[in-house]
Amino acid sequence: MSRQKDKEQRMNGKKWAKFKQLQEKIGIFFTNEKLLIQAFTHSSYVNEHRKRPHDDNERLEFLGDAVLELTISQYLFKKFPNMSEGELTKLRASIVCEPSLVKFANALSFGELVLLGRGEELTGGRERPALLADVFEAFIGALYLDQGMEAVVQFLEKTIFPKINEGAFSHVMDYKSQLQELVQRDGIGVIEYTILQEKGPAHNKEFVSRVSLNGEELGIGVGRSKKEAEQQAAQMALEKLKASEKK
Repeated sequence: MSRQKDKEQRMNGKKWAKFKQLQEKIGIFFTNEKLLIQAFTHSSYVNEHRKRPHDDNERLEFLGDAVLELTISQYLFKKFPNMSEGELTKLRASIVCEPSLVKFANALSFGELVLLGRGEELTGGRERPALLADVFEAFIGALYLDQGMEAVVQFLEKTIFPKINEGAFSHVMDYKSQLQELVQRDGIGVIEYTILQEKGPAHNKEFVSRVSLNGEELGIGVGRSKKEAEQQAAQMALEKLKASEKK
């Protein structure tokens, strides 16, 4: 056996071992492991290994992007029944954006598994945000093809949904949505808004709103519209609840 072939066999052995370890780590075992490897195969690697057939992960990334949007949308739709379409869209965008996908990929050490060409490796491709985000989406695409939507949802239940429940993305939501999320998360009761007062002329009205939790006042807000007053009340309520959590 030539030194080159021997070297290639050793490298392939290490490659398969790494992907086996990943499957054990996440508790998901692919029926078609070639799909899994393809998800981590960058186009630069394919370009340097033309003698042997390799497929890069770009088509899987395309599919994974759509599957991820659908599963996240479905989860948010069910979890936040009072959230408007605009708020749901904003929240979903913060979850499936590149910085978030990079965090998910890094949490699973996906960067260590990416198959890169030599040039891409030398220029730090393994840590490039766009590359890591693409790999995460490609993995979702591969998992969907291998085991279907249910397996994808089960994977997200371990990796992404808990972060949503913890409020990791609540910074993109308005105060009313954040308050609703906090109350739903902890299951502590029912939120109710009441307009206490309207004052001033029609062209310059001022509204006073109260927000209550199970009938107990949590915050008072003042604004030029009912919505603004409710937002102010919700902000006060959030500060009050978060302060009590720290005690």
